[in-house]
Amino acid sequence: MIYPIRLYGDSILRKKANDIIEGELDVKKFSDDMFDTMACADGIGLAGPQIGLSKRIFVVDGTTLEEEDMKNFKQVFINPILHSESGDFWEFEEGCLSIPNIKENISRKSEVEISYFDENWNKFTEKFSGMRARVIQHEYDHIEGKLFTDYLPSIKKKLIRSKLNEISKGKCDVKYKIKIP
Repeated sequence: MIYPIRLYGDSILRKKANDIIEGELDVKKFSDDMFDTMACADGIGLAGPQIGLSKRIFVVDGTTLEEEDMKNFKQVFINPILHSESGDFWEFEEGCLSIPNIKENISRKSEVEISYFDENWNKFTEKFSGMRARVIQHEYDHIEGKLFTDYLPSIKKKLIRSKLNEISKGKCDVKYKIKIP
C-alpha cells in the first residue's frame, strides 16, 4: 500500500511518537508499505508520523545513492533509542518528503549509537557514522516531533516562512501522494 505523505503543518509531525507493542501491528507488512511509499516519492528515509502513524518506526534505504557506505544500507528501525551522538559536526544539505522542494544545510554530529528492533523483533545496538548517521538522526527526529527546519537559524526560518506556509496549504509541486493538513 502506498500512503500519502503528511505535509509540513500537520500536527502529527510535531508529536512524540509512541512505542510499538509487539503484536499490535504487522511490522513486516507495514515496513514493506513504508519502503514502497518512500520509493514512490524518491526518498531515502521515512518515519511513521510522515504517513500518519504516530508510532516509533522508520525505514532507511540508501541503496540508490552513490555514496559507497550507503549502497547496502536498507533497514527498519522499530522503537529506536538514540543513546549518543558524537564526533565532529558536519554540514550537509538536507531535504524532507514532508517539506518538499526546500533544502538547507544542517549541521549534525558524524556518529550515533542507537538501539532498535528490526522487523523480526530482533534487538540491536549499533554505531553508525557519516551519511548513515545523518539519515538516522533525521528520521529519529521525526519520531521525536522534530523537523530539520528546527535546526535553522532564525533568519533562515524567516526567509523560508512563506514557502512553508504554501506547503502547509498543499501548494507544492510533487509527484507523490500527499495529505494536506
